[in-house]
Amino acid sequence: MKLGIIGLPNVGKSTLFNAITKAGAEAANYPFCTIEPNVGVVTVPDERITKLHELYNSRKTIYATVEFSDIAGLVKGASKGEGLGNKFLGHIRAVEAIVHVVRCFEDDNIVHVDGRIDPISDIDTINTELVLSDMEILERRIAKTQKAARNDKSLAKELEVMEKAYEFMSSGKSARAMEDLEQDEIDIMNTLELLSWKPIIYVANVSEDDAADDGSNEYVEAVREFAESEGAEAVVISAEIENEISELDDEEKAEYLGELGITESGLDKLVKASYKLLDLISFLTAGEDECRAWTIKNGTKAPQAAGKIHTDFERGFIRAETIAYDAFMGECGGSMAKAKELGLLRSEGKEYVVKDGDIITFLFNV
Repeated sequence: MKLGIIGLPNVGKSTLFNAITKAGAEAANYPFCTIEPNVGVVTVPDERITKLHELYNSRKTIYATVEFSDIAGLVKGASKGEGLGNKFLGHIRAVEAIVHVVRCFEDDNIVHVDGRIDPISDIDTINTELVLSDMEILERRIAKTQKAARNDKSLAKELEVMEKAYEFMSSGKSARAMEDLEQDEIDIMNTLELLSWKPIIYVANVSEDDAADDGSNEYVEAVREFAESEGAEAVVISAEIENEISELDDEEKAEYLGELGITESGLDKLVKASYKLLDLISFLTAGEDECRAWTIKNGTKAPQAAGKIHTDFERGFIRAETIAYDAFMGECGGSMAKAKELGLLRSEGKEYVVKDGDIITFLFNV
């Protein structure tokens, strides 16, 4: 899973990136401190894998991962090449989802590029540039498709969807805010690679004082309301706190967050929001050799899940022996023998839809 962290200059995105990836991207109080995207890969916290590792004393323990890219701050005119516009837009195309950091804190010592704190204006600045870039691309594709459609009637639906998207975005709204689309229209939109169609998480970056218990202020409420209007996710994070806990071990981190009245770290919030936004789940494999979490799309059937491990597993799929993690660790006490005795270890075929937390052993023959 690849996520791109974006935002106007000096909203705290590089500080947040540094904290959650410990990658050490430069964070300075002036625009365009980030030019090439810094990339950091972080493990997805998953207590289930930790518990399975302890149970099996496995030689290898592999968590799912998320790749974060810290993309340069954007300014008005990026769609026309202003600032680092062309590079900025190109880097966004390479990610699966966008993490848009928005400043929701007051601090006279940190310059705001527009000289004021207004998160909705900040969001609008970036979204407008993405929309303008998308419209420019659509103009060319529509013209090309119109010519081709004269001799190929099968292109009529694609042309209709592109024209519908272009008209919608002409009002300044992101493509992702389009409503009441039929599945065939969504399938076509997915092929257009529009920046403003990409799934997005808005991160309201707040001060330490506003971070407790998912705390809120007028800026945060405005961001949440806007995210809801787009069907997007919104999370509240203090990049300042994330920076402070980035060097602590798990026990110290939990203790420090508890003192602040915070139930989970910003990384945990981001990962949960990302999985929800992209409709992802994890199935698990466990044994003495390896305990591992595998990320798949919700709704994936057993053979395709097996293919995540190795293409041979999918090609020669026979069946999947599976049990829910909670049942395995609960009623079965972590014993596969007990799972078989209780009838909780099931054999599933090619039509089985994998569930989050399934512990699976795939049987195959190539």
